[in-house]
Amino acid sequence: MTDYIQFIEKVKNKTGIDLSLYKEAQMKRRLTSLYEKRGYDNFSDYYTAIHNDAKLLEEFLDRMTINVSEFYRNAQRWEVLDKKIFPKLLNENKKLKIWSAACSTGEEPYSLAMVLSSHVPLKDISILATDLDSGVIERAKVGLYADRSLKEVPRKIVEQYFINEGQHYQVKDSIKQTVQFKQHNLLNDSYGSGFDLIVCRNVMIYFTEEAKDQIYESFSKALRPGGILFVGSTEQIFNPSKYGFESEETFFYRKK
Repeated sequence: MTDYIQFIEKVKNKTGIDLSLYKEAQMKRRLTSLYEKRGYDNFSDYYTAIHNDAKLLEEFLDRMTINVSEFYRNAQRWEVLDKKIFPKLLNENKKLKIWSAACSTGEEPYSLAMVLSSHVPLKDISILATDLDSGVIERAKVGLYADRSLKEVPRKIVEQYFINEGQHYQVKDSIKQTVQFKQHNLLNDSYGSGFDLIVCRNVMIYFTEEAKDQIYESFSKALRPGGILFVGSTEQIFNPSKYGFESEETFFYRKK
C-alpha cells in the first residue's frame, strides 16, 4: 500500500473527508508541494505532523479546497439568471429558497443577493452559503475584496452595495445580512430539501466521476420539482436526465 493511500485512509478517519473522491493527480500534486514546503519527505511524516499540530491541519484543509472566485464570474450567465431564471422562479414562489454550495470566499452568494435585489426587497432575500473550508467562510463573512474581484460587476451595483476603501471594496451590511454562511461537506453532509435554486460552480471539475454522480443526485433530491441547478462554465452535465434534470438554459438545469 502506497503512503498516499494510507494517508487518504488516515485523513478520512480523522476529518471525515474522503480524498479518494478527488482527482488523484491534482490532489497529490497540490499536497506534495505543501508538505515539501513544510520540510517533510513523504505523506507518512506529513500525516504525523498534521495529526499533532492544529495549525498544520488547518493549512492542509485550506490547501485541499480550491478558492478561486470573483463577483459575477462569467457575466453572461448572471445576465441569464437575472433576465430569465429569477423571473420564472419568482412567478412560482415569491420567496425563494437559495443555496450557494462550495461558495468559497463569498463572492457568489453576495452576487446572487445583488442580482435578486432588482426583483425583490432585500428583506425578502435569504441565501444559504456553504463551503468545506472554515477559513474561507470567515473571510466571506468579513466581505472585504480586492478591486480586481469586482471587474465584472456593473458600476451601478458597485456604487449601491460596496464601500470603496482604496484598493479594496467592502460589501455593505444590507447585502451581508441576506447571506447565512455554514460549513458543509458536499460528499458527507446532508443537503436539505425544497430549494428553488442551487448554485454550484467551478468545483465539480476537481471531483471524480463517482463523486460527481453522488453530488448531482443529492442536488436533484434537494431541489423542489421545477427548481434550478446552476453550474460552472466548464461543468456542462452531458446526461442531465440521469439525475432527473432537463436543460433550461446553457449551464442551468431544471428538476423535472
